[in-house]
Amino acid sequence: MISLNSIIFNGMDAIPIDVQVQLSSGLAKPEFNIIGLADRAVKESAERIRNVLSALNLSLPPKKLTVNLSPADVEKTGSHFDLPILCGILCALGVLPEKDLTNFVIVGEVGLNGTIVKTNGVLPASVWANQHSMGIICPGEQGSEARWAGHSNILAPSHVLELINHFKGTQILPIPSVAKIEDAQTSNLDMSEVHGQSAAKRALEIAAAGGHAMLMVGPPGSGKTMLASRLPTILPEMTPEEILETSIIYSIAGQLNDKSLITTRPFRSVHHTSSAVSLAGGGTDARPGEISLAHNGVLFLDELPEFNRATLEILRQPMEAGKIMVARAKRTATYPARFQLIAAMNPCPCGHLGNAALSCSRAPRCAEAYQNKISGPLLDRIDLHVEVDAVKPWEMNAGSEEPCETSAQIRARVVLAREKQIKRQGKPNALLDGAELDKFVVLNEEQTNFLNTAAEKMGLSARGYNRIKRLARTIADLRNSEDISMSDLTEALSYRPINRGKYGVK
Repeated sequence: MISLNSIIFNGMDAIPIDVQVQLSSGLAKPEFNIIGLADRAVKESAERIRNVLSALNLSLPPKKLTVNLSPADVEKTGSHFDLPILCGILCALGVLPEKDLTNFVIVGEVGLNGTIVKTNGVLPASVWANQHSMGIICPGEQGSEARWAGHSNILAPSHVLELINHFKGTQILPIPSVAKIEDAQTSNLDMSEVHGQSAAKRALEIAAAGGHAMLMVGPPGSGKTMLASRLPTILPEMTPEEILETSIIYSIAGQLNDKSLITTRPFRSVHHTSSAVSLAGGGTDARPGEISLAHNGVLFLDELPEFNRATLEILRQPMEAGKIMVARAKRTATYPARFQLIAAMNPCPCGHLGNAALSCSRAPRCAEAYQNKISGPLLDRIDLHVEVDAVKPWEMNAGSEEPCETSAQIRARVVLAREKQIKRQGKPNALLDGAELDKFVVLNEEQTNFLNTAAEKMGLSARGYNRIKRLARTIADLRNSEDISMSDLTEALSYRPINRGKYGVK
């Protein structure tokens, strides 16, 4: 019996798979069976492999060929089992040496003519192989992706013949090259392009500095989307750990570009018609959704009340836990989901609440009904609530005001504030739990009484109360101060709504 190694993923967790190939005598014609809880894509590999063998001028002997994917109680999905199954058969036929393949993890889809086709999950497979002192055999076009795992024991053939010739010693495969990481700050967007909106810019800077969630409410054309899309340009650069973790998620999702990692913070803009599955993840192979693809970056939801309410409620658990569980028929997969939520909405269906010349006759009742589509628990998890006024025509003229600050200038302050947080507590302020708040957000008696009185008048929940303290801590960090001032608390309170459904209601 031939035994080779492959792998599948349940969320971010790797599950090694033993690909066993057995040829049994006693039949008049070849018989090919794949067992071990394989899905349709895996079972279809039998026909692809038959065609590949024919293209190589090889044929199966008149024996029973059984391929077992072990462990048998784990569902096997994906076409990446083509290559390990084919390699096992070639070992059984004496074409490849089994002893030279047993220390490799093998992944790759195979075309009918023997080409080895790109597949999902090469980067995490390579990481797992490196952690277990093994090499990896993967499609040629993904050799650079595999190299990012930090080792060089990689074979990346583009055709099955290249792999055969490599082990014969007639065509040694080169070690794949590692593509150079480009400058992380490559966006053409810049905060200097946003004229006016000083209050919204200030709130966005605070959100960036502490990793806080933010909701912008304003009429159409007020610049909400323009502001949100520029948030990644003022966020700190990704750490090497964040780059690798985010790239692994994109590799599993099949969205990792050739020869590059995710080096800039993701910005995922989700349309309000998106389904719960596209947001949370799932499907037959439990792929990560937009929530996980925004990990270590920004999740932007425009027209927030237009989303299906049940879809929005999915956000609540990952916003607190930083991960999401995707349910499948027989098991659940868990993906990281530490994203920064930025949401935007009009104050009412027509968007012109407060403008007597443009708003409809049903204001403000329609505005309250529209805003109440968003649940209180979700709003309670958003730290900054900002009303964005319409921009005056003269504010759009770049020459009518002092030059706007660039993203680089704002980002310098954000980085300093974030560095203070990491040095002090090892995480951004938005992630502080209750015990950490008591330790790192210290208020004097006057400030505590002031906050308690404000919380009672504003009807703040315990969660909202703690979010005020986190915001105040971030505002103080932006001042480069370890002490929280009364003005810091006052500004933090200004970003909490006094009454639900009252944005823009005069």
